[in-house]
Amino acid sequence: MDNKEQMGDIDLNKQNINIEANNEQETMEFRKASFDDLPAIMEIIRQAKIYMNENNLDQWKDGYPSEDVIGDDIKKNCSYALIHNGTLVGTAAVFFDGEKTYHQIFGGSWLTLGDYAVVHRVAVSSAYRNTGAAAKMMKHIEQLSLCKGVNSIKIDTHEDNLPMRKFLKKCGYQYCGIIYLENGDKRLAYEKTI
Repeated sequence: MDNKEQMGDIDLNKQNINIEANNEQETMEFRKASFDDLPAIMEIIRQAKIYMNENNLDQWKDGYPSEDVIGDDIKKNCSYALIHNGTLVGTAAVFFDGEKTYHQIFGGSWLTLGDYAVVHRVAVSSAYRNTGAAAKMMKHIEQLSLCKGVNSIKIDTHEDNLPMRKFLKKCGYQYCGIIYLENGDKRLAYEKTI
């Protein structure tokens, strides 16, 4: 397959969705990110870091996620972008090859033991915060997972990141326990079956 990944009639590089905004239907696009998107993605990451810092969230510090990390996501075809009226407004990395830090979970257990998608580096533009755009992006990730025959999505976040924890609960994710990153940092683990 050339640069297009197809499953049945669904083009995984480009999916259109509708979002309610100002009582009008507006079309948003969810697609794989390219290196042309890197500057816009890094701007959204910068905005998210400012938000986390202003809210005393001890996450995304010390240069993480860097341009190299996001570039690697793009190179692996795991970086996705949410586009509204030609502007990149959201980003996430989605992996289907497992997550080694999820092999051990403490103080609980995963809901499922089979194949799963992993979502990392979720962020939306500050102009789109609290508009429903992030939830629409997560719905697209669910559709992407189902297209690949995967019925479970796992994600983790810092225990102090109350906005993300609330968002995950609102999106139907269940708290499963604690995982530790490779550097030893503690994270709360969530899973949703779809």
